[in-house]
Amino acid sequence: MTPSAIKTTGYLVSSVSVILLGVVSWKSASEQPLLFACLIAGMALSHAGMALRWWSYQREEREKQSQPGTCSLSNAPR
Repeated sequence: MTPSAIKTTGYLVSSVSVILLGVVSWKSASEQPLLFACLIAGMALSHAGMALRWWSYQREEREKQSQPGTCSLSNAPR
């Protein structure tokens, strides 16, 4: 498994865990509007943060690969 695939899988696992924790909290949070809004906002922000980190990692990898004379783990000889 490549480092990029491992990192992507990690972000997907984190996203699924946020959803599972949200499902567990949904019923009690939905009884209080403020808690429910915080739950929805927290889940959305968590997903957005993971997506931004993944996107920045992908951009960094593309920049490393486009620079002549550089070598990253993903394109190193095996």
